[in-house]
Amino acid sequence: MSLSQYNKKRKFDNTPEPGGKRASENKQLSFVVQRHKASHLHYDFRLEMDGVLKSWAVPKGPSLNPKDKRLAMMVEDHPYDYKDFKGIIPEGNYGAGVVEIWDSGKYTALADDKNADEKKLLKAGLKAGNLKFILKGKKLKGAFALVKIKNRTGDKDNTWLLIKHNDKYAVATAYDSEKETPKTSLINKALLQKDKNEPVKKKLVTD
Repeated sequence: MSLSQYNKKRKFDNTPEPGGKRASENKQLSFVVQRHKASHLHYDFRLEMDGVLKSWAVPKGPSLNPKDKRLAMMVEDHPYDYKDFKGIIPEGNYGAGVVEIWDSGKYTALADDKNADEKKLLKAGLKAGNLKFILKGKKLKGAFALVKIKNRTGDKDNTWLLIKHNDKYAVATAYDSEKETPKTSLINKALLQKDKNEPVKKKLVTD
């Protein structure tokens, strides 16, 4: 899924989202999880790879419980600069609503061989539909996997599962991403305005 799809869906004269440009590869790879209130509330999970952000929409958000297999629908690549994006996407635009950063940090490939080429390993895992990595975020830590699943006809599509590995960062209790979101978050402020029948302000800021 290339950046051309990202660009086609957006009117950059009417959205604050960054333009779709491929970036130079960084030595340390970044990840971001964005909480997105559009037509429905969901989480966007993004991994830097090959100068873009490989992206999945995760309806229920990530989980630190290995028993949870979170549905993750792969969507178009996003530009690297999108990792810092938060704010209001105006009505009439694709994905109109509120975006905030729920978690972010660096990530590495999960590999048995410490001398393995990390970036090649990640690209191979993505192609094979079995991507394993270690997140170093504020909320999400430790090993995870994104596993592509097949539909009933045996043909692959964009449906994946996001699964936490059972390591020292895993939890055995129920995990709810919403409970890990502060009440003062950008989206919660917008939802509060909506409950009060107030228009969503164009310049909401987080505390």
